[in-house]
Amino acid sequence: MRSAEIHRTTNETDIFLSLGLDGGSSEIQTGVGFLDHMLTLFAHHGCFALTVRARGDTQVDAHHITEDIGLCLGRAFRDAVGDACGISRYGDILLPMDEVLMLCAVDFGGRAYLGFDVRIPSPRVGDFDTELLEEFLRAFVREAAINLHMRLLTGSNTHHILEAAFKALSRALRRALRPDPERGDALPSTKGVLL
Repeated sequence: MRSAEIHRTTNETDIFLSLGLDGGSSEIQTGVGFLDHMLTLFAHHGCFALTVRARGDTQVDAHHITEDIGLCLGRAFRDAVGDACGISRYGDILLPMDEVLMLCAVDFGGRAYLGFDVRIPSPRVGDFDTELLEEFLRAFVREAAINLHMRLLTGSNTHHILEAAFKALSRALRRALRPDPERGDALPSTKGVLL
């Protein structure tokens, strides 16, 4: 089973995260209700086993815990993929959710890049700062060493936009990480190395 565990402790956060790429149960406890909701649906739609137990300086705001969970999740994906032999490498989706239409594409090619074109109409959903979506993704991409493009094609409801982003990311990742039956265990690159 492709899996990884990460434990990261700083002066601002203490995070334990485990990830299984091939399914299982999930348990999310971040101390930030909206982030719990997003990570729960991320795990469900990606068919990932995900455990997150995190504590942090949420009395300040959710910035540090959100960014650091992004870092840990990205590192867990990178570790769980291993040498990347046998994966499809690329994954994309055009995901509808009510009035929202979100485009997401990923490449597990070993080069970290975030193309983020998502206009978010409201600065907050409940007590969650919506600008933290980009911070989470930037941290995730850096540690996962993936290329991620996300573009909002249409949408006006802030909650729907953020939810569609997490769902689209998880489903695009699932497609990129599934076995490529035409290539078997071959590395999906002519360079001889990916990550």
